[in-house]
Amino acid sequence: MARYEPKTAEPRQQARWADASAFVTKDTGRPKYYVLEMFPYPSGNIHMGHARNYVMGDVVARSKRAQGFDVLHPMGWDAFGMPAENAAMERGIHPKGWTYSNIANMREQLKLLGLSLDWSREFATCDPEYYGKQQAWFLALYRQGLVYRKDGVVNWDPVDNTVLANEQVIDGRGWRSGAIVEKRKLNQWFLRITDYADDLIDGLKALEGRWPEKVRLMQENWIGRSKGLQMTWAFAGQAPAGYESGVEIYTTRPDTLFGASFLGLAPDHPISKQLAEADPRVAEFVARCRAGGTSQADIDQAEKIGWDTGLKVVHPFTGAEVPVWIANFILSEYGTGAIFACPAHDQRDLDFARKYGLPVTAVVRPEGAGDDFVVGDEAYTGPGAIFHSDFLDGLDIEAAKAEAIRRVEAAGTGQGATIYRLRDWGVSRQRYWGCPIPIIHCPSCGPVQVPADQLPVELPEDVTFDVPGNPLDRHPTWKHVKCPSCGADATRETDTLDTFVDSSWYFARFTDPTATDPISKAAADRWLPVDQYIGGVEHAVLHLLYARFVTRALTDAGLMNVKEPFAGLFTQGMVVHETYRRADGAWVEPTDVELTNDAGARSARQLSTGETLTIGDIEKMSKSKKNVVAPAEILESHGVDAGRLFVLSDSPPERDVQWTPGGVEGASRFVQRAWSLFDTYDPAFTGEDKAGADLLRETHKAIKAVSEGVEGFRFNSAIAKLYAFVATIRDNDKAGGEAKRQALSALARLIAPFTPHLAEECWTRLGEQGMVLDAPWPVWDPALAADDEVVLPIQINGKRRAEIRVARGTEPAEVEAIVLADETVKARLEGLSVKKIVVVKDRIVNLVAG
Repeated sequence: MARYEPKTAEPRQQARWADASAFVTKDTGRPKYYVLEMFPYPSGNIHMGHARNYVMGDVVARSKRAQGFDVLHPMGWDAFGMPAENAAMERGIHPKGWTYSNIANMREQLKLLGLSLDWSREFATCDPEYYGKQQAWFLALYRQGLVYRKDGVVNWDPVDNTVLANEQVIDGRGWRSGAIVEKRKLNQWFLRITDYADDLIDGLKALEGRWPEKVRLMQENWIGRSKGLQMTWAFAGQAPAGYESGVEIYTTRPDTLFGASFLGLAPDHPISKQLAEADPRVAEFVARCRAGGTSQADIDQAEKIGWDTGLKVVHPFTGAEVPVWIANFILSEYGTGAIFACPAHDQRDLDFARKYGLPVTAVVRPEGAGDDFVVGDEAYTGPGAIFHSDFLDGLDIEAAKAEAIRRVEAAGTGQGATIYRLRDWGVSRQRYWGCPIPIIHCPSCGPVQVPADQLPVELPEDVTFDVPGNPLDRHPTWKHVKCPSCGADATRETDTLDTFVDSSWYFARFTDPTATDPISKAAADRWLPVDQYIGGVEHAVLHLLYARFVTRALTDAGLMNVKEPFAGLFTQGMVVHETYRRADGAWVEPTDVELTNDAGARSARQLSTGETLTIGDIEKMSKSKKNVVAPAEILESHGVDAGRLFVLSDSPPERDVQWTPGGVEGASRFVQRAWSLFDTYDPAFTGEDKAGADLLRETHKAIKAVSEGVEGFRFNSAIAKLYAFVATIRDNDKAGGEAKRQALSALARLIAPFTPHLAEECWTRLGEQGMVLDAPWPVWDPALAADDEVVLPIQINGKRRAEIRVARGTEPAEVEAIVLADETVKARLEGLSVKKIVVVKDRIVNLVAG
């Protein structure tokens, strides 16, 4: 028997596919299937963590192709962003050269995996051809009124002179410079995603069953649609200038108005600014609030700090005076930037009130609690009845909300309102390596669109990064242009677009990456929506939400005819690996580590130095921790198919899988076992009829189980069945040549999505024509695939004690006889007498004994 050699077989099959242009998308009029993995950032190298994502998509693409679909399975690169600029600053190279070099490297690494990708559709978001089309649709949205400029609060690094994402603010300091981050208001470009807030929430209902429930819930919470009350609280005594009629607040809990302890203002509320201008102490406090992130999550986790303004407002129902505080946990962008606080029923309010000794009055009591109910260090946010609240007493929360709103509206001091947590999308970035915003600023005409015949507005390449800040701001020529409207001297917009814009529509461009328009309507109509989208759950909110919004906006602008971009979504788990560290703290790559296990005690040694290493946590594969395994390493040691098989077989695809040498070695052994069946196949062997019939039934059971596993994204279950099927074929050595041929033909096609190179070699060895890639997916006969036997668990006095195997449909009386004759059951019943037997046909047997 010849051993299977992946080092020669895998390149041979990849060359066959390439010569046949096997994966170039064909539109034959058959049903379409668009499978897409979230495209990668070209960081330089891929590892098996990346590979798991792409291999999952490949399993879907190959199986759908075999099932008779025209399949679109493209690949590209999410190539703009700060890492390229950081590389430019650190290494003295240009972001473009660094990016395209990484793309070339990663493309070759991906090709090692044998993925059925249509590389003819490849593009990078930093290609002028791509971002020029993005500029065109940006201007289309501008004309629709969906793009505008306004002052927005941002994280500003005063040393690097750039806006930072919240994730780049660490302990209030810039992640790169270490400078204390400021909150600044900058004139920024925004997209009106809030115009689509209701549609984005309502559209989630149609995705039920095809999207993970947790992702739909995360998006709904991020949009944060809430119904409440917007009302005015009058000032007691002297009011701030412009607020003589009172200060407007928004609340989602008008049922708790009688528990009001204080009124809170955001640090950048206009009243706060007035007070800061008049009092240096207030100004110092407001400046302190500017440190740290700007997101609600960052603020919620920060220490609650406040400033008593000395102002008081009048409670709308009781007439009592309530103090006004400035508080760092209130966002000006949410509601009106002012709240009334009921500490007993909101944890942030409670933390603040306890710190500053403000009243805490419970006005909602849980079921069973009396009028003496109080809260301690944890706010009560559950259901209950209203108390200590005058005319609201005894009502449940929803009824109390409605009554409070009715009373305020009757008094003419407010009205019911719906607001959203979602804010308009700020897309301006003060950096070079991004898509230029196609606007020209004219002193006379204001913002002017770049004419269509001048697109793309390309990035200049003659820039330097030796000075902090955006090189486009200081470019001597690029930003200086004539106004397209009046011809006067003008300047280009030097901000570039957020990279989430680049990834918000790439799936649509893939349908025809050569189209003159940003999106070919005909191609989009044919291929969209994406039938199966695959990627990490870390993109559950921003990328997926932005893509859903942009799809709707482009459809409304007449550029396409699709509402939801992704019909199906799967969020895969990560590939994780142990970490290894030297005494000086340096990380060590797994390939430089020798592991030993002495009497159960594991130890690690660095091969290159002999130094004893510390075995660390099992973590996501990352270059920073050096716990990565590259596809090239697997190709060298076990073959790509073994690596593909392992990352899919060891755990359900939505969970993390730990990479272990033993795991991939086990997958490699399966490859050899499967190959041996084909290599030793003798078509002339006649065999026994019964053995052949038995193998035929097992073949159809395997087809059914693997097909259902692939369709349901239970790849590990499908692979487990393939392992069992290989063993079954091997054990049925008395089956004749034709029965075995049918089994092997089915096996080759079933393993093709998982181990495509091996499948092609097996297909050829079996004597089949063409490639298994083009062979139809096997179909099972329901009669043959049905299990003719069932395993019945035997419970004695409620505890499972044994099991029997009987023919499906065996009558209860016969089952009773088999059970009572079973030796294990007899042993369990020793000293007992059977009082009752209940047989649930084909399900279970219960015995009552005493």
